[in-house]
Amino acid sequence: MTSATLDATAAPTVTDRPRRGWAVAGVVAGLTGIAIFQFGPQFANADMSLFADNARFVASMDGKEAYVWVFQVLSVLAAGCLAVFAAGLRRRLAAREPAGSLLPDVAAAGLLLTAALLLVGGGVSTELYWDLRHLSETDVDTVAALAVGYNTFPWVWAGVGLSTGAVAVAGLRRRSVSRWLAVFSLLMALLVVLTQAVPLQYLALAPAALWATVAGLTFALERRGLGN
Repeated sequence: MTSATLDATAAPTVTDRPRRGWAVAGVVAGLTGIAIFQFGPQFANADMSLFADNARFVASMDGKEAYVWVFQVLSVLAAGCLAVFAAGLRRRLAAREPAGSLLPDVAAAGLLLTAALLLVGGGVSTELYWDLRHLSETDVDTVAALAVGYNTFPWVWAGVGLSTGAVAVAGLRRRSVSRWLAVFSLLMALLVVLTQAVPLQYLALAPAALWATVAGLTFALERRGLGN
């Protein structure tokens, strides 16, 4: 038996096996983002009339530190999964795009920007948690300011708009992804842009998390040979 025959009949190496972990990370990130969208407002769900009085506003949050703790865990989980998804998406697009294309880097950069903001938001949650645990020793104005950060940083998933746009262009221009995913990505990109054109940046989380879930699932199924 020749060496050529041996090479042809050799068992597949580890690198030949379908690698879907990065795509699954995208699904987890998206689902976590959806959980944040549903769960996060429960903490600061207060009468708007309290916003003019920090003492009363902070008093309305007393005993809700568990919400902040869970929110921190969700934020960090989403950040980590987005970073893994970014690396995998870059590799996936680079394999289909011409050498030197900016699209793989832009797609990854958008996800990493969002991951960074999620880590910042998680940090705010940590400080807010301990302040709520010791309200009698904490300045109410400080707690109110932290609550503003809690309600802002982890919600601004605008960076994912870069990723959705890059995937849309890659799919529509060179079929680097399936056409339906390209069209869906374009729609999500437009929705993210819309949230940035008006003072509603928090809402970027909704289309961005939905896109991460759908795109991750699509790539995961594609690796199984069920997608295109």
